[in-house]
Amino acid sequence: MDIKEKIDQLRQLINQYNHEYYVLDQPSVDDATYDGLMKELIALETTYPEFASPLSPSQRVGGQVLTAFKKITHQRMMLSLANAYDEADVRAFDARIKQALQREEPIPYVSELKIDGLAISLEYQQGSLVYASTRGDGVIGEDVTENIKTIKSIPLTIPEKRTLEVRGEVFMSRAVFQKINQVRAKQQEPLLANPRNAAAGSLRQLDTRLTAARQLDAFFYNLVNAISLGIPTHLEALNFLKVQGFKVNQETTACDGIDAVLAYIETFLNRRSTLGYDTDGIVIKVNTLALHETLGYTAKTPRWAIAYKYPPELVETTLEDVIFTVGRTGKITPNAVLTPVRVSGSLVAKATLHNEDFMILKDLHLGDHLLIRKAGEVIPEVVQVKVTTRRQDAIKVNMITHCPSCQSPLAKVDAMHYCLNKHCPARHVEAISHFVSKVAMDIKGLGDKIVEEFVSLGFIKNIADIYRLHQHRETLLTLAGYSDKSVNQILEAIEVSKQQSLEKLLVGLGIKEVGEKTAKQLAKRFLTLPALMAAQEADLLALADTGPILAKAVVDYFQHPDHQALISALMDLGVNVTYLGPTVTTQASFFQDKTVVITGSFVHYKREALTTLLEQLGAKVTGSVSKHTHYVIFGEDAGSKLTKAQTLGVATIDEATLLTILNKEKV
Repeated sequence: MDIKEKIDQLRQLINQYNHEYYVLDQPSVDDATYDGLMKELIALETTYPEFASPLSPSQRVGGQVLTAFKKITHQRMMLSLANAYDEADVRAFDARIKQALQREEPIPYVSELKIDGLAISLEYQQGSLVYASTRGDGVIGEDVTENIKTIKSIPLTIPEKRTLEVRGEVFMSRAVFQKINQVRAKQQEPLLANPRNAAAGSLRQLDTRLTAARQLDAFFYNLVNAISLGIPTHLEALNFLKVQGFKVNQETTACDGIDAVLAYIETFLNRRSTLGYDTDGIVIKVNTLALHETLGYTAKTPRWAIAYKYPPELVETTLEDVIFTVGRTGKITPNAVLTPVRVSGSLVAKATLHNEDFMILKDLHLGDHLLIRKAGEVIPEVVQVKVTTRRQDAIKVNMITHCPSCQSPLAKVDAMHYCLNKHCPARHVEAISHFVSKVAMDIKGLGDKIVEEFVSLGFIKNIADIYRLHQHRETLLTLAGYSDKSVNQILEAIEVSKQQSLEKLLVGLGIKEVGEKTAKQLAKRFLTLPALMAAQEADLLALADTGPILAKAVVDYFQHPDHQALISALMDLGVNVTYLGPTVTTQASFFQDKTVVITGSFVHYKREALTTLLEQLGAKVTGSVSKHTHYVIFGEDAGSKLTKAQTLGVATIDEATLLTILNKEKV
C-alpha cells in the first residue's frame, strides 16, 4: 500500500468513526484507537503535504482566521415558513391544501420538530462539500464553509457523486450550552444568552478554532433537488440523506391527515422540554414532492409547509412596586416587585426591568397587569403590559434621579444610571458581599443578608471592619437569631480568611478588570501586595495577556489614597498580603517560562499535583491549546487537546518522557 492509499484509508476510517459517534451515537472504537488513527493521519499529511486535503477529517479542529465572510447567492431562495399558533390555524392550512388540490381524503404529511438554531445550506459536488452558507435575507447568505467543517456531525464527503444541495439547522445542545456557561461563570465572563444565539454567534466567528471549541451540531431536513434525483417523497429524501451520512432528527414522523399532525403536536407540547436541544415548534410538510410545485409559493413562504409555534409560557401577574438596587460599581437596576406567581416550575416575585429605556418602552404603571416569562427559562422578564386593564388613577413608574441609598444625584452613562458616590452604603454592602464571597476571601457564614444587617447596624462600615467584628462579639450575642455557636463560627471564619493567598485578596478588593485569572497572574509575578502597589503601567504591560486598560486600572486603584489606607489597615489587622501558591523556581528548568497544557490521565501523578509541580518549575499551565502553547503533556485518553496540538504542530510529551525530564530536574 502506497502513502496516498494509506492516507485515504485513514480518512475513510476516521470519517466512519465520526459518523458512528456524532450522528448514530454508536461508537465502535474507543477514544485511544480514534486518537491513534488521527495522530497517524496528521503525521502522514505533515510529511507528505502534496496529499493534503481541505476535506480531510484532520481539518475539523479549525485554525483558519478569516478576515470577513464572503457573500453567496442561493441558487434557490431560502424561504421562511408561515406560522400557525393554534389548532384552528393548522386546520385552516390543511383546508387550503385540500382546496388547492381539490381533494377530500386525508393529505399525507410529514411532521418534524422545529429546531431552534441557525438555518444553513450546503452544496456537494462529486461527493465533496463545496460551500456552506447561512440563510441571510433568503437570497444572499454568508459563506461559513470553514466553520461548518468544524462540526463533526456534518460529512465533508458523501457517497453520492451527483450535485446535492441540502439544508438544515445548526444548533448548540443544552448540555454544551450549560457547560460553556459554567466555564464562563468561573472565568467571570458574560454568560451566553441562550443556545440559539450561542449557535448563531459561534458559526459566525472569524477564528474557526473558536467555532470548533463550541461543539456545534446540526440536523438536516431538506434535500433541495430531490425530484431531479428521482426521489418522490420528502420522507424518502430524508432517508436518502441518512444514507449519505447526514444527521436527520429521529422524531420526524409520517402523518396521514391533519388529525395525526395535531396528535403529534400534542405529544411534544410537554415532551420537548425533555429533549437535549431547544425546539420552538413543529414543521408540517406535504410529503409528496411533486405536489410542492403544484401548490407553489407566496412571495415569502411555501404553500406546502407551515410552522406551528408552541406558545411561550406567559403568566399574568400584577406590578405591585418597583425597587431600585445599587451594585458595587454604583449601577442602578430597576426591579419589578410582582404578585408571586409560578412560572416554569418556580415561584417568581421579582423581575428585572433592566434600565430606564425599558421602563419607558413598557409604559409601566403601578397595579398594571403584566405577562411575564422566564428568559432562557431562567431569568424572569416582563413581556407585555395589559394596558386595557389599567386603572385610570394608576401611578406611572419613572426612573429615579437620586441614589436610593445615599441620595446622591445619579449619572446616566449610555443606557444605565450610576451612583458615583464611592461612600454610598449600598455600594459598600455589595463590595463587602463580594469580598467575603467564595471567589474572594471565602468567609463562610457571612451571607448577603448578614452582611447587610451588620452594615445597617454600623458594625461594618468598610472591608477592614470585617476583621474588627470580634470587638462587637457581646453585642452580636444579643441579636435575635445569633447564638454563641453561630457567632463563634463567623468570627473563626474571619480569622481563618486572614491566611488566604494574595490572589484571593486581589479578587476581593474588586479592582476593575481584575478577575480570578488575572489576580493569580499578578500575585505570582509580584509575590507581595506592596510590590504590586509599587508597579508602574510599563511593569504590568510586560506581563503576558495584560493590556493597557488593565494596567491603567490596577495602577489607578493603588494610587487612590482611600485604597492605600484600606490596604494599610488590612495589613495592620493581620491579613496576609503574600502569594502562597506555587512560585516560579529560580533554578534553570526545562519548563521555565513555557506555556503547557495537560490532558488525559496519568499513572504517576494526579492532574492537580502535576499542575502544581509544573508551576513550581516555572511553567504557565493553561486549559486550552493554541499556537502559543509550547508543550502538551498527555496521558491516557488524551482526546481532542492532543489532536489539536498535533494539528497545530505543538510539541507533545508523553508520561514516560515527562518522567525522564523530571528525573533530570531532580524533582
